[in-house]
Amino acid sequence: MTSTGTSTGTGTSPGPVAPALRARRRRAALRTAAFMSPWLIGFAVFFAYPLVSTVYFSFTKYDGFRPPVFNGLDNWTYVFTDYPLFWPAMRNTLWLVVVMVACRVVFGLGVGLLITRIKTAAGVFRTLFYLPYLAPPVAATLAFVFLLNPGTGPVNTLLEAVGLPAPGWFTDADWSKPALTVLAVWGVGDLMVIFMAALLDVPKEQYEAAELDGAGAWARFRHITLPNISPIILFAVVTGVIQAMQYYTQPLVAGKVAAGVIGGSGQQFEPGYPDKSTLTLPQVVYNVGFQRFDYGTACVVALVLFALSMACTALLMRRRGGLIGAGD
Repeated sequence: MTSTGTSTGTGTSPGPVAPALRARRRRAALRTAAFMSPWLIGFAVFFAYPLVSTVYFSFTKYDGFRPPVFNGLDNWTYVFTDYPLFWPAMRNTLWLVVVMVACRVVFGLGVGLLITRIKTAAGVFRTLFYLPYLAPPVAATLAFVFLLNPGTGPVNTLLEAVGLPAPGWFTDADWSKPALTVLAVWGVGDLMVIFMAALLDVPKEQYEAAELDGAGAWARFRHITLPNISPIILFAVVTGVIQAMQYYTQPLVAGKVAAGVIGGSGQQFEPGYPDKSTLTLPQVVYNVGFQRFDYGTACVVALVLFALSMACTALLMRRRGGLIGAGD
């Protein structure tokens, strides 16, 4: 009986403690929410509300002046079946995501490897490779358009002097995207710095052990360098994909200058010169929404761009295990 009474008393003793425990947890949750409130407010104001509004406007006819009118799937049907600029912009954007991001990552890693191996004047080379990244996008694009001018540009003059074919670059639909890729690779200083930091952090003992085992340069790179820096490669690829999805200024400026359209505000210009080859999805969003005042259609294109970015990022993050373990 004594043991039963003790057991009963023990079983009922947590009763008064439970409310106090719940109160402490509630206070801790409120304190955590208070510390997180700046982020929560920013997320709600600058991401959640615009995203919900974009979804809503994509199902309406809205010009920014009159109240939106619900029109169902008309905007979505128009974009995917009737709008002539959507699919060329989609193809160009995906081309830039695949080719331009790959070239930037490979070239940035190569430059980082080269500078970490240089014994003298490494700081000079590091500065020279990083400076192009600091150039304003518009100024850099203007310079490249004039350098790659098929008639008077020094690049084609040099190619012709050595007997090589001179492409049309920004005036040729087949060469405009490679020209944009060259421009993007020229400003690869940001990736160079990131890869240099990762390469310098690889333990030297692993290289020494591999050399003792008779591993060559390629074997050391594959089995030591890549596994150690693969998280940084993943970071570079993911951020590069997001930037390529937002690629707007350089192709627009290059197309306008190559087409000879250098006008002031209010001048209408159909983006994508030559032959829609420099047209990207962000240009379509701006052209439809802010030049044609068709916000419903622009919201559809913006949502497609958002879905593409999320899908590519999710795919890369899901495959991160294969990438990080590529050299194992």
